[in-house]
Amino acid sequence: MSDECDDHRERERSDDSDGGLEDDVGGQREDGADERDDWFERALREDGTGDGRGRESDDSDGGVSDEPAADLHADTGVAPDTGTGPKGSDTGSNPNPNPNPNPNPNPNPNLDTDSDSTSNSSDDLDTDSDSDSDPDSDSNADSTSNSSSLFDEDFGAALENVEVPTVDDEEDPAGFSDLEFGFTDPGESNFDEEVESALPRIDIGIEGLDRMIQGGVPECSLLVTIGSAGTGKTTFGLQFLNHALENGENAVFITLEETRERVINSAVEKGYPFDEYCEAGQLAVVDMDPVEMANSLASIQSELPRLIEDFDASRLVLDSVSLLEMMYDERAQRRNEIFGFTQSLKDAGVTAMLTSEAAERTTYASRFGIVEYLTDAVFVLQYVRSDAISETRLAIEIQKIRDANHSRETKPYEITDEGISVYQQANLF
Repeated sequence: MSDECDDHRERERSDDSDGGLEDDVGGQREDGADERDDWFERALREDGTGDGRGRESDDSDGGVSDEPAADLHADTGVAPDTGTGPKGSDTGSNPNPNPNPNPNPNPNPNLDTDSDSTSNSSDDLDTDSDSDSDPDSDSNADSTSNSSSLFDEDFGAALENVEVPTVDDEEDPAGFSDLEFGFTDPGESNFDEEVESALPRIDIGIEGLDRMIQGGVPECSLLVTIGSAGTGKTTFGLQFLNHALENGENAVFITLEETRERVINSAVEKGYPFDEYCEAGQLAVVDMDPVEMANSLASIQSELPRLIEDFDASRLVLDSVSLLEMMYDERAQRRNEIFGFTQSLKDAGVTAMLTSEAAERTTYASRFGIVEYLTDAVFVLQYVRSDAISETRLAIEIQKIRDANHSRETKPYEITDEGISVYQQANLF
C-alpha cells in the first residue's frame, strides 16, 4: 500500500513536470511567433517598399538572407516548429533532429514565399534583359560581319569578273540614212525660204529682224513694240515707216510724247529724210495731246479710216499707246477705248504699229497688259544684264505674229546712227 502511494505521487510529480514544460514551451512559442511577426514587419519597414518583395541581399541569386531566422532561433531558444507533431508535444524527446522532409533553413513560410517571388522576378528581369539585348547583339554582329564582307574588296575588284554583253555592229535599215528629219544647224535659219500664202506680206525694214520672220508680216496687221525706256521703241517706229517711204509709199506718224519738229529731227539724224518726205506730202507727222486725244477719241475713231484712205497711207505709227491708256482710270473703260481705237486702225486697211511701255514687274508685258492681246504681232525689246559681261546688252524677241512662222530665239541688237540692227546669226553670250 505504501508502495502504491509512492507510485501515485511519482506520477503526479511527473504530470506536473510535464504540464509545466508544456506550458513553458507553449509560452515560448507564442513569444517566438510574436517576435517573428515583429521582425517581419521591421524587415518590411527597413526595405521601404511594403510590397512583399523583402530586403535586398548580397547573394547573387537575389534571395533573402537566412541570418535573421538564425537570430530568431537564438533569441527564443526553441527549435523551429515543423508542424508535423501534435500540439503540445515535447520537442526535446523527438529522436529525429529534423522531422521536416523539406530541408528549408528558413523557419518563416511567408518569408520563403516572398523570397521565391523576388528571386523569380529577378530571374524574369534577367530573362527580359537577355531577350532584349540578344537581337541587338545579333543584329550588330550580323551588320559587322556583312560590312566586313561587303568592303573587303573595292568595286573594281568586285566587278572584274562580270561579263559585259557585246553588241554586234549592224547596218542601218535600208533607206534609213536617206531620211531627212528637218533638223538644221542651230546657227542656220530657214526663215529666208519663201512661204506659199494667199496673204500679201511686207517686211518690217529692220536688218536681221526680217530674216527671223518667214515671208514677212501679213499686210494690214496691227503690231506692238514693248520695251523699257531707252530700248529704241521710237527708233523702231521711225525705221518701220522709213522702209515704206523709201519704197514710195505714204505713211503717218502720231506722237503723244514729242513735238512734230523733234520727231523729224530725230529721223534726220539717223539718215531718214523725213523733212523731205513731209515737204513732198508723202509723210504726215502729227503731235497730239493725250488728254485731247482721249476726249476726242470717239471722233478720231470715226474719222481716222477716211483720213488714212484720203492720204493713201500704207503704214501708221502711234507713239505711245501707254499715254493714251493712262487717260482712263477704270480698266474696263480703258480696254473698251483701246479696243475701239485698234479696230478703227484695222478697218482703215493700214499696217499699224503701236509702241508701249513695259510693265514694272516684267519686260514681257505692256504697262497695262491690254495691247498685246488686241494686236496681231508683239515684239519685245529688253535689256540683258549678266555678270559674265561687263556691259549691258540689248535683245529682241518675237513673242507672236499671227499667220506667220517666226523665230523664237532672243537675239542681240544695237542702236546705231543708222537705226536698229539685229544680229540674227549671233547669240547673246
